[in-house]
Amino acid sequence: MTLINPPLLTHGGTHEARAFRMMVRDLARGSQGVTEGDDLKVRQLSTPAAGVRVTDGSAVIRGAAWGQGSYTQYNVGDAVVPVAPTTASPRSDLVCLRVEDPEYEGTRDPATDEIGYFHVVSNVSSTATTVPAGMTAIPLARLDIPANTTVITDSMVKDVRRIANPRRDRKLYTSFPTSLSTIGYSDNKWHNWPSAARWSVAVPSWATHAAVLVTIAGLRQSASDIFAKMQTVLASRLGQDTIIDDNQGRGVRRTTTVIADNFTLPTAVRGTTQTLYLQTYMYKSETGDLSVDAGTSLVLDIEFTEGVV
Repeated sequence: MTLINPPLLTHGGTHEARAFRMMVRDLARGSQGVTEGDDLKVRQLSTPAAGVRVTDGSAVIRGAAWGQGSYTQYNVGDAVVPVAPTTASPRSDLVCLRVEDPEYEGTRDPATDEIGYFHVVSNVSSTATTVPAGMTAIPLARLDIPANTTVITDSMVKDVRRIANPRRDRKLYTSFPTSLSTIGYSDNKWHNWPSAARWSVAVPSWATHAAVLVTIAGLRQSASDIFAKMQTVLASRLGQDTIIDDNQGRGVRRTTTVIADNFTLPTAVRGTTQTLYLQTYMYKSETGDLSVDAGTSLVLDIEFTEGVV
């Protein structure tokens, strides 16, 4: 196949529909899926019955054939999709958003027929997450339906949507203590220390997860052996403990400690500013001290990512 001419949007030219579809494909970076995390979610009917509903949203659907390009579709309001009852055996069905372009498959007429529509692929594998080969469609949900069932409920719906181009936002925050701050072997309790490890973080409205990495360079240790642990806290969610176990005696020494976590962000947290801080637990079993001072650097590396919700 040679170059498709004229190039798209050349003044005076006549452009094939696939030229526009290829532009959609290029702008979507060849990806397909829903646009945002809550788009085109499959749910039970308001009154559960033999079908499901697909909520508002939009998507990009990549053509199954090379050169076909990609289609955009959007849904306004709840679309009802009928689902056949099962018989004596359980069955899994795949609910898809399908495009049946007669230039490539089928015999639908764009002037009178729905070219984009919600489609149920019946009797798929109980682990299926992709549409059959050669079908221009994106999967939305798998329905795992028990035997002798006529009513579909949310418990049978397995969300298999993917975001075409999920958003990411990564930021670095730093902090530098100006004076000596020490926490000694203590009371077997958590303390909000070091106080310099505290940042106000803007959570994007679309973020569903956060990957957090806090580095303490030049953490000072002294007086005796040390046994402690640290964790991050974000929006009242507690991170994973990181153990500090040092057996080097009374001398003053410095080390680098890294605390890393993954957080799932609930709806109430998205689009708000939250405080992320460190807390430290000093065990009584060892009697050494931890300190930060002007020779300590604190670095927060946080990346927000988008997923289906």
